[in-house]
Amino acid sequence: MLRPGQIEAFIRANTALMAPPHVPEIVLHLADEAHDLWQRTEEELEAIGLPPPFWAFAWAGGQGLARHVLDNPHLVSGRAVLDFASGSGLVAIAAAQAGATAVLAADIDPFCADAVRLNAAANGVNVAFTADDLVDSQSGWDVVLAGDVFYDRAFADRLLPWFRALRAAGAEVLVGDPGRAYLPKTGLTALATYEVPVTRVLEDAEVKRTTVWRFD
Repeated sequence: MLRPGQIEAFIRANTALMAPPHVPEIVLHLADEAHDLWQRTEEELEAIGLPPPFWAFAWAGGQGLARHVLDNPHLVSGRAVLDFASGSGLVAIAAAQAGATAVLAADIDPFCADAVRLNAAANGVNVAFTADDLVDSQSGWDVVLAGDVFYDRAFADRLLPWFRALRAAGAEVLVGDPGRAYLPKTGLTALATYEVPVTRVLEDAEVKRTTVWRFD
């Protein structure tokens, strides 16, 4: 496993600064076909002690949610925002650009602290970061954003009661989802749908229909 001081160098060596196709206003350190990171499987990364590099890709749910925030800045402007399971920090950066007064990106992946810091700096915005597992916590956030989090049943089972508790406490809870299996079937209102370009290396299509949902 890389030591903390080596992570920034690893990110810089294995990514390029580029704009996600659906959010051209933002640049991120992302892997592409020109980088070896793209070619490695999760099993190969695990064998050399590295977690899967979710932070190195702009997932469809995050792209759709970031697009929606940028196009509807009133959702976050002047508000305290949590970007949960932040990955690259894409959604957090969009919230900062849209006028949020405070943005916290949260992700337990040890690479994300550096990835979010580098990406926020590349876009000239301030984003705080925590590696704490925030599920079941409430810290007075006005808005909670989560891109592409319903891909795993056990994780979804943890998130749903927390998201509902946050909503009951007065927070707006918005999720971006490209049709993952464990998105709840009730208790959500669709706000917008986007056709988001993705890569077949990560997904089963070149474009994923992504919906931004609000918890009722």
